[in-house]
Amino acid sequence: MDERFISLEEWEAERLQDPEFVAALAAREPAYQVVRLRILRGLTQKQLAELVGTRQSSIARLESGATPPNLSFLSKVAAALGARVEVHLSPIDDAFSLRA
Repeated sequence: MDERFISLEEWEAERLQDPEFVAALAAREPAYQVVRLRILRGLTQKQLAELVGTRQSSIARLESGATPPNLSFLSKVAAALGARVEVHLSPIDDAFSLRA
């Protein structure tokens, strides 16, 4: 193997050590899940948009992950895909603790 190239697994392992990369990856998770479910359901963006009652461009923007999704819109998309939205709140760090 040429020494200039690394495997995908090595590349991913390196990137997952970078907090900014991990944060960007997490921010795009809803978009990834929408694309994955849409494809599994055999739908085009246009077909999904029709089920949701929106335009194809709105689905494309959601799937691009460029901006955080609106929870109300994401819920409508999830319902059209036969899915549900789950929201989890996690502490950013251990500096804050719950007080009785």
